[in-house]
Amino acid sequence: RDRGVPVLAFSTERSVAGNGAYLISFLPQNEVQRVIAYAASRGHKKFAAMIPQTAYGDVAQSAFQNSVKAAKGQVVDVERFAPGTNALMGPSGAIAKSGADAVLIAQGGAMVKAIVPTLQFEGMTRGKAQLLGTGLWDDAALQKEPTLEGSWYAAPSPKADDGFIAKYRATFGAAPANLASLSYDAVSLVALLAKGEPYHRFTQKALMDPNGFTGVDGIFRFNADGTSERGLAVLEITPQGPVVVSPAPTTFQKKSS
Repeated sequence: RDRGVPVLAFSTERSVAGNGAYLISFLPQNEVQRVIAYAASRGHKKFAAMIPQTAYGDVAQSAFQNSVKAAKGQVVDVERFAPGTNALMGPSGAIAKSGADAVLIAQGGAMVKAIVPTLQFEGMTRGKAQLLGTGLWDDAALQKEPTLEGSWYAAPSPKADDGFIAKYRATFGAAPANLASLSYDAVSLVALLAKGEPYHRFTQKALMDPNGFTGVDGIFRFNADGTSERGLAVLEITPQGPVVVSPAPTTFQKKSS
């Protein structure tokens, strides 16, 4: 920092961003904003959320409230729950009585499979409210889950990283770790900016190019506070697997009217 050397970080903790640190990771804020905005564009106005009592949940709740406000919707209820417990009936009952027409479940894994039946038991059936998820739902164990059929979640475009995975396997004889694509994007970004004028290559202006950059999982760009914005798709869970209902953007440039 003393020498103006920027840092590309993989953290999802927003508080470490800024003042020279840029988060190239996937942030929950982007996923929540994308799926809420899409739901609002499809006519949903009253939003509720089931959110775990965790650090991730704190981030998701803030993003949920900000995203609903930005979409000119109404937050009708937010229920927090302790993950790993059976204390779901109370929160689910409150959500079912809230009048919400869309419900964000900021939880992945087996807990999602436990939450959805409790909502249905309390009367919030599939036709009554649209279920929404975050990138935690981008999980093979959930992508054909019958109770989640018709639900929407935000994530990178399916198969966007197929080429990268194939090259990685050919080189190393194994599948890449989850962080491999971020590592590749970070080094690729450094290589791209290294072509610039010495001492002016890795400036804040260069890193914050409003047009952004193209990575393994799609486009991304950095914000003034050091966080990142990513071009995400919205997917719907079907018996055959996830289907894209809103494609990921390929550019950050606004369409001319």
